[in-house]
Amino acid sequence: MVGEVSVARRIARECLGVRARLLNRVVSRIYDEELRPFGIKVSQLSVLVAVSLEPGLRPVEVGRRLRLEKSTLSRNLQRLGVRGWIEIDDGVRLTGSGKHLLEEVGPAWSAAQKRVRALLGRKGSAALAKVAESVRH
Repeated sequence: MVGEVSVARRIARECLGVRARLLNRVVSRIYDEELRPFGIKVSQLSVLVAVSLEPGLRPVEVGRRLRLEKSTLSRNLQRLGVRGWIEIDDGVRLTGSGKHLLEEVGPAWSAAQKRVRALLGRKGSAALAKVAESVRH
């Protein structure tokens, strides 16, 4: 029991995985709050952005680039398709409605970005961007 408690304390104090997941939940909640009026979550927005930047990617390629599990990607693609924001044939493409949505969410995304930058501070924001870029490749 004593060893169990000391391991738990060490994990609570040091675990980067626990901290990354906490940060993910807090940051995602901020973006989701700002994006709520548009009926989209930040997880879905990341897929929309990827498809916008590289139209025609096969779903598996979208998942690979975003490092999404197959079930997560499938669920997001289905929701985006049902809302009429993407179409899937040989690849994934934005519809006119999806392109319009991306333009409309700009101010809400900027508001979320501002809130997250305030939360993380200049150094924290820069560090997060640097780490994210390093694991992207």
